[in-house]
Amino acid sequence: MRTPMDAFDDVRPAVEALELLREPVAAVLRDGRGGFPVEQVLYVDTDPDKADTAVLVENYGPWLLEQSANCVVVAGKRGGEVSLAACLVPAPTRVDVNGTVRRRLGARKASFAPMETATGETGMEFGGITPIGLPGDWALLVDAAVIDMPYVLIGSGGRRGKLIVPGKALGELPGATVLEGLGG
Repeated sequence: MRTPMDAFDDVRPAVEALELLREPVAAVLRDGRGGFPVEQVLYVDTDPDKADTAVLVENYGPWLLEQSANCVVVAGKRGGEVSLAACLVPAPTRVDVNGTVRRRLGARKASFAPMETATGETGMEFGGITPIGLPGDWALLVDAAVIDMPYVLIGSGGRRGKLIVPGKALGELPGATVLEGLGG
């Protein structure tokens, strides 16, 4: 079985590529605050114009779709209060925002956060948001199917580059809650 590492020429430990990562992501890896051994995180250099999942798999290898996960930012609203959270789901699925996410956040209404909010609050670029380096008070909802993947290709915080992380490590991130059926 092919792994995400097979698709890229430049694969290295992410701690050796900190200068290529957005600061929130680099800080977690530099300081070892990920909740898992940071030496397990790999960085692969990719073209920023090919950051979106569909374009990435078209250019780097179709098998990557089943080994990738997308991280999206959602906003839950209840009584004038807004809470932000991140959701990590297998790339071929969509986040169940109005069901699982809304209930989990205890929100009356939930939706995808506006791009300006997602990028402004995370310090990351749209199209590269990753669960590593999120604000400390955020919930991180992770689909159980992601945890079951041996290696997962995820954003690096910017449009350039991707991270490859053992699936189980993503469930150990600060604030992570693993849920069945988050992606549908």
